[in-house]
Amino acid sequence: MPSSKRVLWLQVCGLGMVQGAITLSWVIYNFYLPKLLVQFGFSKSLAISLLVLENALAVFMEPLMGSLSDRSQRWFASRFPFITIGVLLASTLFIAIPCVVTFVPPTTLFKYIFPVLVVAWALAMTVFRSPVLSLLGRYAMPKSLPMAASVLTLIGGTIGSLRIAANNLLLSFGPLITFGFGSFVLLASAGILRFIHPPEMVSDEPVDRHRAAAPPPISIPALGLIFGLGGSFAWGYRLLLDGVGKFLKVQLNSDNVQLQMVIFGLAVAVAALPAGVIAKKFGNRNAMLVGTGVTILLMILLPFTGANIAILTPLAIAISFVLNGTIPFALEMVPSHRGGLGVGMYFGGVGLAMSIFGSVFANPQAIIPEFAAFTAAIAFLLAFGCIISSKFIGIQN
Repeated sequence: MPSSKRVLWLQVCGLGMVQGAITLSWVIYNFYLPKLLVQFGFSKSLAISLLVLENALAVFMEPLMGSLSDRSQRWFASRFPFITIGVLLASTLFIAIPCVVTFVPPTTLFKYIFPVLVVAWALAMTVFRSPVLSLLGRYAMPKSLPMAASVLTLIGGTIGSLRIAANNLLLSFGPLITFGFGSFVLLASAGILRFIHPPEMVSDEPVDRHRAAAPPPISIPALGLIFGLGGSFAWGYRLLLDGVGKFLKVQLNSDNVQLQMVIFGLAVAVAALPAGVIAKKFGNRNAMLVGTGVTILLMILLPFTGANIAILTPLAIAISFVLNGTIPFALEMVPSHRGGLGVGMYFGGVGLAMSIFGSVFANPQAIIPEFAAFTAAIAFLLAFGCIISSKFIGIQN
């Protein structure tokens, strides 16, 4: 990348489209999974067990696929073999999910095809997620990573927040059309990204495969901090949303707080744009520390103040600084040629946290809001510790 070109905005927008497609796929999957399980003769509660299993497998698969894509980058000057294979697999399996339920009779012989199929799809998603998001390090200079990441946070966060209000819309199209649309969007976004991806710089010198197979050592503590940040942030953010939603129900004396949660999610997504600019100026980890500290304080105050606009507005802004900084943090903590492993470790931590969360809280509706708020504060305190500890680890690029 030319030094004068700090961010390749066209490519970053293409990467944002892929991030949006990934988020859309998971929104569709999480919405339809319980319904399709019941339609195929399983208990609705099996969805929780499947999600726990998928997150547990991601703990190992995300770092593995990220690391293998790093090797692909060194050997073939491209991560796209992994990205292409993963996207094709995920898109094919995604459209196969409703097809099996619609056209295959749920007899004893075929019944267990469906759980295997959905787990296979989740694994296919891990093949390309870390490799493709690690491309952010190729599209932006290190200092500009938070500003570039804000595009991904905006697109992914907007789609994720609208899931609350889109249930009736998704239901109206039916599973075949909805899954087909998600599959098409994933394929199209990956195709566009491949088309606009800048040419790889390939050396004319012969490659020593033995030397390429032995990359320089990386910091194990740095990988541990990335993993810890992924787990603590995912746990904290999940409980934060749960706590905010329940305090809103109490405050509004209504079970219907969909609109308020959509607005809160959109505020977090939109706040990523100024957050990225500020983080570029003052440093990503400094911005994350401030955002995490403010989030901890506000989550402690939430049970005493209630979910009013004076609390929720700064909370949305503060959490956006942390959310937007996670992928840049993972890329900053590893050498530039190991970006896939760094991003994979982050998503591995997320997978572990969500697997434990699903195992411990099989019925999230039973979590009382005060417990959610204080536990979220503790999780963000752990994230704060990971970020501040990272300042004492030297990274060799």
